[in-house]
Amino acid sequence: MEFILDSSDTDFYNDLFTTLKDIGPKIETVENWWMNDDLLLHVSSDKGDFLFSKDVWHFAFIEADNNQSCIKLIDEILNNSSWFTKEEVDFEKYRNVNT
Repeated sequence: MEFILDSSDTDFYNDLFTTLKDIGPKIETVENWWMNDDLLLHVSSDKGDFLFSKDVWHFAFIEADNNQSCIKLIDEILNNSSWFTKEEVDFEKYRNVNT
């Protein structure tokens, strides 16, 4: 999942974790990648672990390589929330041109 943030999204973290409260998200560790000003949160939940990252370009992602059922549930929860809107993504923008 991808989120695009701007300077008006100061309550994004609170809104996200409040929306996900039914799966009991808990931030286990926080990594600040100072070279890129990226933030990586390792999150545990009742439905398994996932990562939340935010980068210097104001993009935020939720990832779980080995826990796709949790990602699908998060997607469903966010789709049913009035605080979030799902938009289709052009996956071609994310292809590695060197592969």
